[in-house]
Amino acid sequence: MKTEFEYIVIGLGGLGSAATLWLSRRAGREVLGIEQFELGHPHGESQDHSRIIRLSYHTPEYVRLAQQAYRAWSVVEQESAEKLIIKTGGLDLWPPNAAIPISDYTSSLQSCGIPFEILDSREIMRRFPQFHLNSNDTGLFQSEGGIAAAARCTHAHLRLAREYGATIREHSPVKDIRRSAEEFVVSTGNQTFRCRRLLIAAGPWSNHMLSFFGMKLPLTITQEQVVYFSSPHLIQFLPDRFPIWIWMDEPSFYGFPAFGEPAIKIGQDVGGREVTPETRNYEPDQEALERVQSFLERYIPSAAGNIHYVKTCLYTLTPDRDFVIDELPNHPGCFIAIGAGHAFKFASLIGKLLSEMAIDDSRKMDLSQFSIQREILTMANPPKNFMV
Repeated sequence: MKTEFEYIVIGLGGLGSAATLWLSRRAGREVLGIEQFELGHPHGESQDHSRIIRLSYHTPEYVRLAQQAYRAWSVVEQESAEKLIIKTGGLDLWPPNAAIPISDYTSSLQSCGIPFEILDSREIMRRFPQFHLNSNDTGLFQSEGGIAAAARCTHAHLRLAREYGATIREHSPVKDIRRSAEEFVVSTGNQTFRCRRLLIAAGPWSNHMLSFFGMKLPLTITQEQVVYFSSPHLIQFLPDRFPIWIWMDEPSFYGFPAFGEPAIKIGQDVGGREVTPETRNYEPDQEALERVQSFLERYIPSAAGNIHYVKTCLYTLTPDRDFVIDELPNHPGCFIAIGAGHAFKFASLIGKLLSEMAIDDSRKMDLSQFSIQREILTMANPPKNFMV
């Protein structure tokens, strides 16, 4: 069994599977991907039918990153011969005096030359009569928004990585990482692997991995949930009739057309309790469920129906909600990515960027915003703002 590789990736969710693929496209058999659970497990952040993908974002930097993300996904779609991105259009909704300024979004899109429409509530309800809005609510519609087919995307990354020659090992929890001369030694208990470059995409277990390097980041881990409702009017919510949408206030809700299940999916962004990977459970949060149900009955009443099921997941949040995409200080050759609870839409791009950093020692985009050494990540008790 091969135990020495040029590149090892720890964690094979959305970001790690992408890094494994993009590395293997150039390095083939010199890539090892390690996952502590079974592939596609429900214990982290990435597993479900769908994630939102959109160009609409609160800063120009994220809009430009999203443009690159669509291009990265297009490459994976072509190589996998699978449809991974389903465009439905994206509708961002603002009530009066919302906590998230609409100007952040309009100015960011304008600065990047991205077309969009500002719609009043009457026009929104004309186009999408499923919504019941107040007369002074406002919407921003951007036609490129849609669904990243999450489980399908991750599976495509790993399938292609294998085809390029990468080794994929599941049920292999990392027990130790140490530096030896010019290489990293990774122990999974009964196996030891060596590599020249190490990539960490461990999500909620990021600080577990960083502890091997004497590091810890001020991360907040929350247990979140989405709810699938079995609407009696399901045909109104097919992807060609209903957009992905986000309610841009606090609390912030978001939702999808029917995809992957005969039901409509809705959730609250950062609506869950703080946990650790060890203390989380898989039981529905009744209070969060009631908030989502109340919102749905008020604003999209024809979507309300029996609960098809509730699915839990974890968010790994940085205090400013920006990603981490960087090389560890004082540990050259070790790279880390943390998605801050909104990275799946960027997953394939982030994997590509990590692969370029590891193989070429280069950064083809300005990633200073995502530095692991930015000031807020050096604070013991930093201020937190999770709204994006």
